[in-house]
Amino acid sequence: VQLVKSGGDLVQPGGSLTLSCAASGFTFRNYYMRWYRQAPGKEREFVASLSWNSGHTNYADFVKGRFTISRDNALNTLYLQMDSLKPEDTAVYYCNVAIASVDYWGQGTQVTVSS
Repeated sequence: VQLVKSGGDLVQPGGSLTLSCAASGFTFRNYYMRWYRQAPGKEREFVASLSWNSGHTNYADFVKGRFTISRDNALNTLYLQMDSLKPEDTAVYYCNVAIASVDYWGQGTQVTVSS
């Protein structure tokens, strides 16, 4: 299982950014996918999840209305569109898939929100 992330950057408050996670090594279209993040000095926390057919989404309260999770099963890619970014969104963002009770993680990408 490989989850390769891209899209992290430095962005100003109020700005937007899109993260991508290219998956391989498993049948992507069959699995729920998730985004997590970890800010400096804090534990990793759940951000959003998306069902295999994009029919069900779930968001952490602190990103509702600002972030959108999506996927393209033809490209085996997961996305996180982040709008109205705040300094407190600064963190390393990870994509995640759980297969047979084993968690697999992308390498993490840094998102910094600062003026």
